[in-house]
Amino acid sequence: MNPTSEELLAQERELQFTRFGNDVAIELGLHLLAAAKEQGLPIAISVQRNGHRLFHVALPGTAPDNDRWLERKARVVDLFGHSSFYVGTTFREKGSTFETESGLDTALYAAHGGVFPVILRGTGPVGTVGVSGLPQAQDHAFVVTELESFLNGREA
Repeated sequence: MNPTSEELLAQERELQFTRFGNDVAIELGLHLLAAAKEQGLPIAISVQRNGHRLFHVALPGTAPDNDRWLERKARVVDLFGHSSFYVGTTFREKGSTFETESGLDTALYAAHGGVFPVILRGTGPVGTVGVSGLPQAQDHAFVVTELESFLNGREA
């Protein structure tokens, strides 16, 4: 069962950084890469800060289309300041769809799960972290699980 918009917002309130520079972005990307390889997932991974791609990798089983999905989902996060899954979920909860109601070009924007905002505590969204290659709920769950693991590991 997919999470509700309230559950998705709670994830955003919890999963926040105290600092986020190039070094942290690369560490995060490597953390996601290790987890994806361990699980044998065919995903592309991207970490960006203010539109600057700081980490990107495409594992076996991916295609150039996964990179396009990452870009489209990241644009949604950059525009709305929330996870791509949250944005799509809010439209579905209203009985509509992002594609029909947003007025945005769906060749450029996709409100499908898999890209999460990089939120700097006390500042707000400063970037994105995301994956593409699995069904949207699984893309989102992987990012959230690994973000939680990464952030908890940094505080230890």
